[in-house]
Amino acid sequence: MEITEKQLFDVASQAMENAYAPYSHYTVGAAVLCDDGKIYSGVNVENASYGLTNCAERTAIFKAVSEGAKHVSKIVITNGTQELSKPCGACRQVMSEFMDSDDIVFLANKTNDFKEYTFKEILPLAFSDKDMD
Repeated sequence: MEITEKQLFDVASQAMENAYAPYSHYTVGAAVLCDDGKIYSGVNVENASYGLTNCAERTAIFKAVSEGAKHVSKIVITNGTQELSKPCGACRQVMSEFMDSDDIVFLANKTNDFKEYTFKEILPLAFSDKDMD
């Protein structure tokens, strides 16, 4: 069964309902599509010690990797505001480990307005394993 983009958006939006954001009240949901054809979701999980907060994008990717996935071909990132989501630097670096430059990133808002980018467009000078040769 082929996964539609609408399904990815629906999973990200539904996941956002489980976000734990008692401090910022900025809820985020993410859904990743991996090469195994499965969708993995994630939410932001805040902590009173902000440095220990985990973003939705990383939660979804870590969940996928913990289940055996090694490549994310598409990701939807949505939030509970009218502004489009923008992944933080840490999330972009984690994404660079599991996404190729031409993989698709959808930045969305609470009404599923979105912009589509390639991963390279959101992180044009990514540090990768190739830099360590």
